[in-house]
Amino acid sequence: MQIKLLGHLSARLNHRSVVPSAAKQRQILALLALTPGQVVTVARLFEELWGDHPPRSAPTTLQTYILQLRGKLTKALAEGDEDGRTAKDILVTRHGGYSLAVEPECVDVHEFRRLARAGRTAFDAGDDRAASAYFGRALELWHGEALMDLPLGRVLELEANSLEQTRLGLLGRRIDADLRLGRHTELLGELLTLVARNPMHESLSAQLMTALYRSGHTARALETFQQLRSTLISALGVEPAPWVRRLHQAILVGDPALDPPVARRGGVQDGQQPVPAGTSRTGRELAGYLAA
Repeated sequence: MQIKLLGHLSARLNHRSVVPSAAKQRQILALLALTPGQVVTVARLFEELWGDHPPRSAPTTLQTYILQLRGKLTKALAEGDEDGRTAKDILVTRHGGYSLAVEPECVDVHEFRRLARAGRTAFDAGDDRAASAYFGRALELWHGEALMDLPLGRVLELEANSLEQTRLGLLGRRIDADLRLGRHTELLGELLTLVARNPMHESLSAQLMTALYRSGHTARALETFQQLRSTLISALGVEPAPWVRRLHQAILVGDPALDPPVARRGGVQDGQQPVPAGTSRTGRELAGYLAA
């Protein structure tokens, strides 16, 4: 069984879709798939489906939804399952709840988290090439917003928001790694699009400023700062963060610390030790300017 949650909900068994059309059944399937093999309690399912006010009929209604989901699985299993499984072997009744008996690697969220962990390990070790590759593979699993075609109750909304924050964090680290690898020119198109979509995101604007400056577009780098500053003042009444202002000043004076990095082997410059975790936002060369 293959399940995708990072975009439109998709679940296929024996090449047949088992995604129900009813909204609440789709919520149940998504919630179970987020933690494959683990018990999702009835109380948690009630919270997702009905919030703080489940109806008196909630236990019976939930059982009906489970039976209908198993019906979809039974039809897919009829297409041929050499293991002899039944729907109850996949959507399992447990003490106090239910679980989805599928291998975690069959769910895209699990694969995303696995690649994210591997990328963070490489990033913290200063292996920028490996970090960029892991982060890139993790981000390629996304095909829209997480759970984008579902009505989100309280539980799934928190899960979707958490996944989105993780995605943005990985995107920032992948760009950091690429900047440290000297890929500033290749990043320009992507960063211009990201900043246009997120005009108040300071880290993205700083990364664009760095990429522009290193690509010989100093005037546009300074313009990017002014656009960020104007947007923040207009929308929030605040100035950019001190570390962004220091980066702006460094660009103004043409500080050599902003120059493109030399070629690195395995993400670490020859003869140097890996940079400690947490010392860079847009490249280890800028740590002195961007430290909070």
